Amino acid sequence: MIGGGLAGLAAALDLAGRGHRVAVVERKQYPFHKVCGEYVSNEVLPYLRRLHADPAALAPAAIEQFLLSSPGGRTLTARLDLGGFGVSRYVLDDFLYRLALARGVTFYLKNTVTDVAFDAATDQHHVTLADGRVLTARVVLGTYGKRANLDRQLQRSFFAQRSPYLGVKYHLRLPGFPRDVIALHNFANGYAGISAIEEDKLCFCYLTTRQNLKNHGTIPAMEAAVLSKNPRLREILGAAEVLYPQPEVINEISFAPKQPVEQHVLMCGDAAGLITPLCGNGMAMALHGAALAAAAAHGFLAGTTARAAMEAGYARAWNAQFGSRLRVGRTVQKLFGGPVLSELVVGGLRHWPGAVQALMSRTHGQAF
Repeated sequence: MIGGGLAGLAAALDLAGRGHRVAVVERKQYPFHKVCGEYVSNEVLPYLRRLHADPAALAPAAIEQFLLSSPGGRTLTARLDLGGFGVSRYVLDDFLYRLALARGVTFYLKNTVTDVAFDAATDQHHVTLADGRVLTARVVLGTYGKRANLDRQLQRSFFAQRSPYLGVKYHLRLPGFPRDVIALHNFANGYAGISAIEEDKLCFCYLTTRQNLKNHGTIPAMEAAVLSKNPRLREILGAAEVLYPQPEVINEISFAPKQPVEQHVLMCGDAAGLITPLCGNGMAMALHGAALAAAAAHGFLAGTTARAAMEAGYARAWNAQFGSRLRVGRTVQKLFGGPVLSELVVGGLRHWPGAVQALMSRTHGQAF
C-alpha cells in the first residue's frame, strides 16, 4: 500500500485477514491530522465490522440530519437516509493503524515512494523508497490520496492540469451546536461543512479557491471578508473556540477524472477519484474502494485470477460503483459557489424535498 490513509489501512487489514503479507508506506507518523470533512456514511459499518474494526469503540458522533444554507443564510434541512457518524482522522486512522500493526502488517513510516516499476518477466513490482530501499511486491495499491509526486512519475493526465481549489480544516468547540447534524454553508466561490466528531469537538472544513485567498492575503482575512458574508458562518467563526493554532491546508485539489488502474497499480480512495466535498461521502468511498481492491488482489494472490483479469475486473467494479457518483458530484459542484446561482438552487430545493433526497441517493451507496 502506497499511503496509509483510510483506503490503505482498510485494504491492509482486509488482505492481512485473508492471510497475505502486507506492507504500508506512509510519509507521516501516526496519529496526524488531515484535511477531511470527517463524516462517514453508515454504509461502511458492515465492512468495518467484518474487519473487526468497529468504530463504536471510538465513541463517534451519530449524525442523522443534513442542513444546507445559501450564501445569504437561507436554509433547508433533510433527514439522511442511512445516517452516518463523525470521527476525526486523527483518531480513526490511528485506530486502524494500531489494529493493522497488531495483525502483522509491516509499516514504513516517515517514508515515501519515489518509483514503482513493473517487471513483466517476473510479474512483480519493484517499489523504491526515498531512503533507497527497494521493496518487491506482487500487487501494489496506490492509496496515497488526492495528489502526489508519484502521479507525475506514473504520467497521470490530471497531474498536468492546474486546479484552482484549496481546502482548509479546523477542529472547533461550539457549545449548543447539534451533534446529530452535518451542515453545509455556501459562500462566494466555496462552501464549508461542519459536523460533530468524538468528544465535544466539531470538524470545520471548507473548500475555496486560491484566488479567494490571494485576494485577501491571509486565511483569517479571507474568512472575515468572504465566509462571514453568510450569517451562519459569521456566527460560527465569531463564537467557536479553535482547538489548534494553525489550520490544516491543502492545495491543488483536483476533481478531474482519473483511472482506477495505472501501470498495473490498483488505485484506491482519492488516488482513484475524488468526489466533491459538497457530496460528503469521500471517506465511505475510500473504504468501499479498499474492499473492492482487496477482493481483486486476493483473487490474484490466491491464484484464481490472472493479473489482466484482476486489473480489468477491479476497473469494472470501481467504475460501476463510483463512476456515476463522481459525475453527479461534479455536476452538483457547478450549482454552488456563485452567490446568485447558489441562492436560486437552495431556494428551489426548499420547495422540492424529493430532489434533495434524490441527490443524496445518487452520491451515496448502499451498505456493503
